[in-house]
Amino acid sequence: MRKREKINKEVNTKKNDEATKKKNKVDKKRFIIYLILLVVVIYIAYTIYLLIKQPTNIFTVEEGKLYQEETVIGYVIRNEKVVKGENYKNGMEQIKSEGEKASKDENIFRYYSTNEESLKQKIAELDTKIQEVMTSDNSLSTSDMKLLENQIDEKIADIRKVSDATKLEEYKKEIENLVAKKAKIAGESSPKGSYLNSLIEERRGYESQLNSGAEYVKAPMSGIVSYRVDGLEEVLTPDNFSSLNKEYLENLDLKTGKIVATNEECGKIIDNFSCYIATITSSEEAKQAQVGDKIDVRLSNNAEIPAEIVNIVNEDDENILIILKVNEQIEELTNYRKITFDLIWWNNSGLKVPNQAIVNVDGLDYVVRNRAGYLSKILVKIKKQGEKYSIVESYTTEELKELGFSEKEILSYKNISLYDEILISPNLEKVE
Repeated sequence: MRKREKINKEVNTKKNDEATKKKNKVDKKRFIIYLILLVVVIYIAYTIYLLIKQPTNIFTVEEGKLYQEETVIGYVIRNEKVVKGENYKNGMEQIKSEGEKASKDENIFRYYSTNEESLKQKIAELDTKIQEVMTSDNSLSTSDMKLLENQIDEKIADIRKVSDATKLEEYKKEIENLVAKKAKIAGESSPKGSYLNSLIEERRGYESQLNSGAEYVKAPMSGIVSYRVDGLEEVLTPDNFSSLNKEYLENLDLKTGKIVATNEECGKIIDNFSCYIATITSSEEAKQAQVGDKIDVRLSNNAEIPAEIVNIVNEDDENILIILKVNEQIEELTNYRKITFDLIWWNNSGLKVPNQAIVNVDGLDYVVRNRAGYLSKILVKIKKQGEKYSIVESYTTEELKELGFSEKEILSYKNISLYDEILISPNLEKVE
């Protein structure tokens, strides 16, 4: 009995020893993992600390572009003429599509004639009857008939290849004329001629009613056709710049960026060579602007286009009304009356460096270049300076002479180059 107890005790002791060893191994692994994580956290924290306390003091010179711009609200002013006929209540059919160009006196749309759908239905029914009579009469086999049939087949083949509305209308009329000629020949040569002639005459009567009742509207001038009529065409015109002011424009109560709705009763022709944008701003650049200045504008479609200041009105001590003339993106602007756009007062491209890297000494600007630890003071010319960056370039020999540099100094002059590494906030005392 005692022997068995002794054996059990030894077995339990052995199990406890093994469990302790396993626990120690797990604790050791856990300790190592925690230690590694702690080292990583300390390293990351230290790196962040260094970046905050001592940010990188090296900048690589790169090609860049600087803008001086502001986002403003603009009112689109156009030279445009609204056209409207007498039969506008009948509904209209576009001959020229939205944005398509038209010449002066060219048909741009038409109003339907009275009972047009009913007349078209009657003409279609008569065409079916005429075709049935001609098909059922075997005596119609003259050479003229064959020629007309071939011409009709050719026009039908051509009409399948085009999508232009004007061309389609032309082909349609040509086919109708050929069918009418064919019907006339059939009426003259067929034994059923009297019945066929009566159908043809009846069709001509309906066609005459259809044509006489339709009203075609012509373009009063050449330009872009638009059906986006908002009622401001006679209000916002290039002829009344002097009457515009901030209060007047705001009282129009227009929604920015809203597309002008399509009108179902009239259309208009827009001058496709130029339009105007009126805007109000209080920027320093606007206060210094003059009539005739050339600037750029960036539209909502990201197109950057040139513009000219054609009128300036000082509203008060702060606000200035500026009217710009643009000659591009006219089609894009036909959709809107009030827009958001960017006024780009100037832009310049070239070697871009931070302003913090530039040091002024005796009226001249320098950067400090670092090449493999060797620091050099480089004289640079600032072309344009923004809030944070400048566009710089090297001086020419002639410019250095004008600045009073000697021949020896000119020969040793160092140019700034793309991908040069320059110091931020350099200490010139440490530079050769």
